[in-house]
Amino acid sequence: METISTVAGLRARVRQWKQAGARVGVVPTMGALHDGHLSLVHAARARADRVITTVFVNPIQFDNADDLATYPRTLDDDARLLADAGVDMLYAPTVSQMYPPGFATRISVSGVSEGLCGGTRPGHFDGVATVVCKLLLQTLADCAFFGEKDFQQVQVVRRMVTDLDLPVEIIACPTRREADGLALSSRNRRLTPSQREIAVALPRILQACAADIAVGADVPAALARAVRQLADVGFDPVEYVELRSELDLQPLAVLTDGMPARLLAAAWLGDVRLIDGMAVPLPE
Repeated sequence: METISTVAGLRARVRQWKQAGARVGVVPTMGALHDGHLSLVHAARARADRVITTVFVNPIQFDNADDLATYPRTLDDDARLLADAGVDMLYAPTVSQMYPPGFATRISVSGVSEGLCGGTRPGHFDGVATVVCKLLLQTLADCAFFGEKDFQQVQVVRRMVTDLDLPVEIIACPTRREADGLALSSRNRRLTPSQREIAVALPRILQACAADIAVGADVPAALARAVRQLADVGFDPVEYVELRSELDLQPLAVLTDGMPARLLAAAWLGDVRLIDGMAVPLPE
């Protein structure tokens, strides 16, 4: 596996690949890799001839300086995992490479970025859209792979790619989970043992809520019950538990035949923010 940190070096190598007719896939990450990231790498290996994984902790998508400072950085370990997984290139640019002096551009995606994480993290999705757009243009990838755990992020990226006519296919991959159901996340390693025991309640409560909604429960009442249950087990605060349309992330007060819906949530344990989501079975 080759490690490159400059746009010039990246593009020179990708140019060689494309001249040879290779299809290039990219897996954008912020590092601190786990099996969820590696599942994206495996999906990319299956659909592309060459695979690039990017590792860049993007400062402009953090609304909290402490969160940025404490975000785990494990580049050496990440490189070993990626090499073992068969990645062709690790692209690990510096902040100054991504945002050189004078950088003054932001990409803002309205609609799907509003509410949910966009409502509680001002500017977050502008930072996500900007860095993903840059990575797609820098890597010249034909396809890019994202996890469905960050479902709103996936929809923001899809909207941006469509609106800007970027020639790349966005592929969303299922959420990978621990044996007890907790969604894999780089932030999980910051949980204390007692917090980790509480954390598993998030997917369990969401799954029960989704099942209730699927069989006709009143949606606002089911969502409010899930919020209370999360608070009762120790999540504080519970930012949101919402039912949204999968297609455009519009809020849903009822489950409609033929309209895929997704239950999405964010809640805190101490200084660790956890998100999760799952599809709601459609009425039969």
